[in-house]
Amino acid sequence: MGDLVNRGPDSLACLRYVKALGDAAVAVLGNHDLHLICVAEGVEKPRKRDTLEAILEAPDRDELLAWLRQRPLMHAENGFALVHAGLLPEWTVARAAQLAREVESRLRARDYRGFLEKMYGDEPDRWDEKLSGVDRLRVIVNAMTRLRVCTVDGRMALEFKGEPGETRDAMIPWFDMPRRKSADHTIVVGHWSALGLLERSDIFALDTGCVWGRSLSAVRLEDRKVFQASCG
Repeated sequence: MGDLVNRGPDSLACLRYVKALGDAAVAVLGNHDLHLICVAEGVEKPRKRDTLEAILEAPDRDELLAWLRQRPLMHAENGFALVHAGLLPEWTVARAAQLAREVESRLRARDYRGFLEKMYGDEPDRWDEKLSGVDRLRVIVNAMTRLRVCTVDGRMALEFKGEPGETRDAMIPWFDMPRRKSADHTIVVGHWSALGLLERSDIFALDTGCVWGRSLSAVRLEDRKVFQASCG
């Protein structure tokens, strides 16, 4: 569900392991994966809690980073859609997949660094089909890798990182937004560790705070059986 790196003590081993799985694994991009790519390219500074140094100093660094940059932003199959953070209410799964491809093509292009230099920012904070260029791509990236809650009028409140009950009255978890067009699929997400495990017909949230010493969760999609390992 994204964030292969920077969420535990051995980001290098995790990245190498999933890469070695080849076609047996589908890994979507998370905000920490994008952060690693930006740090490696010198367009972002490392953060105090980063665990990326081993990757940046590894002999296979360039190969790993190139592989990571080729990962999808979203994957949809058999009534499920995998995305790290969330989808905006205006998007059907099919439309979101199209928009994800727009970002992926820029990340995989020769001049990808130019996009990385302008990728970060909280504006625009809502979707408009008329958006173009970096503004359009930034909204897509923010929704799919950073989103937790929206305001009642559909804007992304990217500053919020708490639990659902801590939201202001004007904020709604993205998956509870009225008339959300992706509700006909089960959206499988990570990212929101304060949310914990959430299983519904339209949402499966799997980040149960392993990085904070709680548990690591996985779901077998065929029968929705949940598996957990303690990280304490």
